[in-house]
Amino acid sequence: MNKPIRRACVIGAGVMGSGIAAHFANAGVRVLLLDIVPPNLSEAEAKSQSARNRFSAGGLEKALKARPAAFFHPSAARLIEIGNIEDDLKKVSDCDLVIEAIIERMADKQALFAKLEPVIGAETIIASNTSGLQIEKMVEGRSDSFKKRFLVMHFFNPVRYMKLLELVAGKQTDAAVLERVRRFGEDALGKGVVFANDTPNFIGNRIGAHAMMATIHLMLEQGLTPEDVDAITGVAMAHPKSASFRTADVVGLDTFVHVADNCYASLVNDEERKVFEVPAYIRTMVEKKILGDKTKGGFYKRSKDGSIETLDPQTLTYRAKGGDEAIKKATKKVEKIEDPKARVKALAADGGKAGEFARRVLYGSLAYSARRIGEITGSVVSVDQAMRWGYNWELGPFETWDALGFVETYTKMKEAGVALPASIDRMKESGATAFYRADGAVFDLTKGEYVAQPKDPRYATLADLRKGQALIKNDGAEAWDLGDGVLGITFKTKANSIDADVVDVLMRAIDLAEKEYRAVVLTNQGEHFCVGANLFMIAMAAASQQFDQIRTVVGQFQGAMQRIKYASVPVVVAPYGMALGGGLELCLAAPAVQAAAETYSGLVEVGVGIIPGGAGTLNMLWRALEGIPEGVSANTFEYVAQVFKNIALAKVATSAVEAQMLGFFRKNDGVSFDRARQLADAKARAIGMAESGYHPPAPRSYKLPGASGIATLHMMVDTLEAGGYASAHDAKIAKKLAEVLCGGPGGAAREVTEDEILALEREVFVSLCGEPKTLERIQYMLMNNKPLRN
Repeated sequence: MNKPIRRACVIGAGVMGSGIAAHFANAGVRVLLLDIVPPNLSEAEAKSQSARNRFSAGGLEKALKARPAAFFHPSAARLIEIGNIEDDLKKVSDCDLVIEAIIERMADKQALFAKLEPVIGAETIIASNTSGLQIEKMVEGRSDSFKKRFLVMHFFNPVRYMKLLELVAGKQTDAAVLERVRRFGEDALGKGVVFANDTPNFIGNRIGAHAMMATIHLMLEQGLTPEDVDAITGVAMAHPKSASFRTADVVGLDTFVHVADNCYASLVNDEERKVFEVPAYIRTMVEKKILGDKTKGGFYKRSKDGSIETLDPQTLTYRAKGGDEAIKKATKKVEKIEDPKARVKALAADGGKAGEFARRVLYGSLAYSARRIGEITGSVVSVDQAMRWGYNWELGPFETWDALGFVETYTKMKEAGVALPASIDRMKESGATAFYRADGAVFDLTKGEYVAQPKDPRYATLADLRKGQALIKNDGAEAWDLGDGVLGITFKTKANSIDADVVDVLMRAIDLAEKEYRAVVLTNQGEHFCVGANLFMIAMAAASQQFDQIRTVVGQFQGAMQRIKYASVPVVVAPYGMALGGGLELCLAAPAVQAAAETYSGLVEVGVGIIPGGAGTLNMLWRALEGIPEGVSANTFEYVAQVFKNIALAKVATSAVEAQMLGFFRKNDGVSFDRARQLADAKARAIGMAESGYHPPAPRSYKLPGASGIATLHMMVDTLEAGGYASAHDAKIAKKLAEVLCGGPGGAAREVTEDEILALEREVFVSLCGEPKTLERIQYMLMNNKPLRN
């Protein structure tokens, strides 16, 4: 059972099934996607394979069109073969794993498993993506061999983006099967695996549905509105911005009601079963197809004039979005607190309506979560991980309790008459002051003591790796010893933007690394890797026409990128989230990249009226040309034209794999499916390069299209402008970009050097800063407090 999973079958090509198939394909797993034969086919259609496969083909087509994208790149869909259950079920015999994602009806699942058993291989693992049906009933009538290889793999939607994978073993599930699937989920798919007990809705949906339903009931009780509740239960509570009702709209009211109904029907012994009872007005919404985003209206909808309207639960009519001003003011203040622990503590301490509602919601959710330990799982860590990974909470319930103060909150909950389990009383009596201790131990409510948690080095954080104090630091960035001869560089600016301080640390850190280290890793913390260069100084200099100052700053930025590129030690850049403008220029300069799969990258500078100013034009073009073998007389115009389009149209890759396809990253750059492993992956890559005899590249030069290329690209731009697809200023930017990428008018006469391209880039950047329209765009960003990014 230690074999890798190379081929899988997904049965059910709906939203979940096609999403699972797509993400398996993202991971390089070949997939057989099956669904039923459409009913009521004509006699001719019944003989047509395409007609019989219509449901599975439709599921694949929807996955290809999904937004957000289900595939890292559309080419991954080639790994998916479609079929139908009647004609193709025998093909599962050579599959390592079969996952069913059909309708949540016990009889239908039992019938499918009966058909599967005779045709699966002797070692094939069988899994259900059920959100809560019991394993024991699903496998009734199946052989012991089948039961040993059966488990639940519960993915969250959308599969590509939601990290949580709940694994649930049956009474007879083989431990080796469970371990093989765990490794596959973590290592191949990049999922965060949580083991749950075989109880209705497992961990995530049990705690999440309770929190949602309790909030909905409390809203009606306290006379608040959906926007009031969302202001309290969103960012202020360290939950996603979509909060409660907006989340319901995104998920779909029908799906939400199904989960709640399943809880109510199944949890006959739950002390808070009544909380899962769906209010009459929500049932009416489902009956009237007011389901949320999928029907263009739920608790919120966008009116014809673009404004947002809110559904009144009392009248089921829409009104202008409003809300209590005192709640808005209180929550807006709290939302400004960056640390989620401090933020939720400040919300709970609020003396107004927001704080009162928040305390009721939090205390109820914390107590309910504590009472579930031993039932849905034995681990508080598993509950916290499930809510962070499956619901995008910044803090799980027990992490939230710690943030509020365990003892203080215990006392307040007791005073408020909140029912707490005996395990919490024993924890308090033991003298424990938090669930999570500074040394990494976690309080085990089933054992009544702290238990050390195993640490997997693959999930090392910056705090785990850095040694001692920062070796180099200023207000913008720091350099740290990460151990094993690796120097780490991190930014400290807002949104990790690049400024003069960052450039200074980059230069000094490379100098230090070449003397005392064998490799460098550039890694950041925060939501995004780097949103580009901070344009504040550029705007000020442009406004006062200090163009020599701009020229100097751009030259320093270019110099730092070239320093990274030609350092004698390997520099590995580890982007994630947004890597825009200067963020991508860092990646283009580096000899290697270890990107998180969910990296969104592009040179987007044209949006503010300039071109890349950190060697971005040079390094994106050279990246496109570097694969041309010496001696080949290639037509470089086609390469130049594609790079021109990528920059002029501000093309953004929506995954690391797409960035590889576009030439933003190299094909052999690393992709970390799990962001939590990225730092360890980047460090390992840097060490590997150092140990395998790394030498920096030699500068190259190329013959470029020159005047003829410039003329051709200018004609393309003129056509777009004439057709109304580009403004006069956008056309001016594009034409100047064309001159840089073509190597100037004389680019075809001889090979153009890197320094010449850098000089062209620098002068065009400076000239565009002198354009009134460019200055207007940058000043607009400043006046409206927009992110200062390229």
